[in-house]
Amino acid sequence: MRTVVFFFLLLHISMAAGLWPRPAIAAQSQALQLPEIGFAIIKTSRVAVMEGLLLPGGSFGKQIDSNFSAFLIKHRDEYLLFDTGMGRQIDQQYRADMPLWWRPFFKYEAPVLPAREQLELAGIPPLRRVILSHSHWDHAGGILDFPEAKISVAAAEMDVIRHPTRGPGGSWASQISSASIQWDLLKFQPQPYRGYAQSLDLFGDGTVVLVPMPGHTPGSIGMFLTVGSGQVYFFIGDVAWTVEAVKAGAAKFWAAAALVDGHAEQTHSSLEQLRILMRQEPGLILLPAHDSAVQDRLGYFPQWVK
Repeated sequence: MRTVVFFFLLLHISMAAGLWPRPAIAAQSQALQLPEIGFAIIKTSRVAVMEGLLLPGGSFGKQIDSNFSAFLIKHRDEYLLFDTGMGRQIDQQYRADMPLWWRPFFKYEAPVLPAREQLELAGIPPLRRVILSHSHWDHAGGILDFPEAKISVAAAEMDVIRHPTRGPGGSWASQISSASIQWDLLKFQPQPYRGYAQSLDLFGDGTVVLVPMPGHTPGSIGMFLTVGSGQVYFFIGDVAWTVEAVKAGAAKFWAAAALVDGHAEQTHSSLEQLRILMRQEPGLILLPAHDSAVQDRLGYFPQWVK
């Protein structure tokens, strides 16, 4: 009985927050229409921030949403997660590793709906792999919720993981230092792909391809995904926070960039490479990790992008 009560309580909270519209109905209808290759955006939380921090020339008197999302990838019979968003232990992790003086500026809003809980309620089988675009707190917050999964990162990210830091641009010990985490190092190949000198074709069929995008962190990576319709999406992590920022050639507001970008020159190089790619492939759809405008247009789990 308590399980039933908990389910309907969570359902009510989700619908009230606008994070998960009509999940029971949508989950049933979507289960009949799962794509062979596609993805779903799992919004775990959000925060309202000043527009000027996310968009070049934006107003500092207007607020817009910044999402904390995970991305569920379906490749035929296999599922994987790209980033985790906020997890079940985020409140404790935040108290442990976000200093008091940064909390008014870097926070998340309730309710938090962890990816693991959304996946379980929808009947998605346990995941065998989680890939991190990088190891910062708002991307790795849920990895402890997936103890059975390998956590895949670029080899260059392991030095950051072995030396955790606190604060808004940190990879937090409370999230990444457990001895139980099954780290898996991604091995990029000297195979050019869409202008990137190295790549990793996860399934050997060109549908899911990872590329290095260093700067924000040493091991930041992006993921190209070609869905069943043939449309190509490029998940860029935190190279830039919004598509509009990429178009303007300014990844982040300068003060925020100074706090969270590990290497300014490398970040700028990765950004410029993105801009070149966008000019060469105008049909390519960029998907930054926090861009609520792009994510709102595509819709949220259990809705699938096909």
